[in-house]
Amino acid sequence: MPVRKEASGRRYVQAEVEVPGSPEDVWRAIATGPGISSWFVPSDVEEREGGAAISHFGPGTSMDSVATITAWDPPRRFTAESQDDMGPEGPKVATEWIVEARSGGTCVVRVVHSWFASTDDWDKQFEGHEQGWVVFFRILSLYLSRFRGQPCVSFQVMGTGPAPHAATWNALVGPLGLAGAAEGQRVSTAPGAPPLAGVAERVGPSEYPELLLRLDEPAPGIVHMFALPMAGQIFLPVRVYLYGDEAKAAAARVEPLWQAWMAERFSGQQAG
Repeated sequence: MPVRKEASGRRYVQAEVEVPGSPEDVWRAIATGPGISSWFVPSDVEEREGGAAISHFGPGTSMDSVATITAWDPPRRFTAESQDDMGPEGPKVATEWIVEARSGGTCVVRVVHSWFASTDDWDKQFEGHEQGWVVFFRILSLYLSRFRGQPCVSFQVMGTGPAPHAATWNALVGPLGLAGAAEGQRVSTAPGAPPLAGVAERVGPSEYPELLLRLDEPAPGIVHMFALPMAGQIFLPVRVYLYGDEAKAAAARVEPLWQAWMAERFSGQQAG
């Protein structure tokens, strides 16, 4: 969807999803550090107006997104403002999260990014934010329906390869034994690949390759992998979320396997 523009100069993009759970359940998932870390990226939240909300997108503080909470109304709404997410010359961004209860034990979650600008310089980047939330909301929905409230340990590995994306994507899913996976199908990785087994919850179209798996091995969890064209390369993030009492031990066991496996096959392999 295009950026919405108002006469005042305010611009905004938004995304929303209907998810299972009470407003309190959903609030814990989107407005607390442990909750956000269970489906997004490792995060810390000071749960109050004036508190800090920090999302850790990679190793080191240079990849942190730091915001200040400017409104706090649990379990309905909070807003956080950040200055440097779009770079040192970028606008200040207000991100508002809204939870609206629906009948039947579900809620609508809406996220709105807004900023003030007199030019279109930042519009494309914000449109990318909007599409990114659509992807993460799939993980949120699966987390709330299957793993709500359970302790989580997560990690990310990523490789890069050349365009076109189809060939680089196949270089990932082929050796993993996941090429040709179909939604609803039980899948497992090939011998010699990091061990995973579970059900394919989503398989993206060929123009937007993506796999979302609900795991029972090496522990109950979620794996999300996709191909992202950027700056003339194809990035291959693999995000692993493991839940329950087995999660910590399982992550300690399989994360080094993923790091080594990706490093053998892709340039630019890195852990997140």
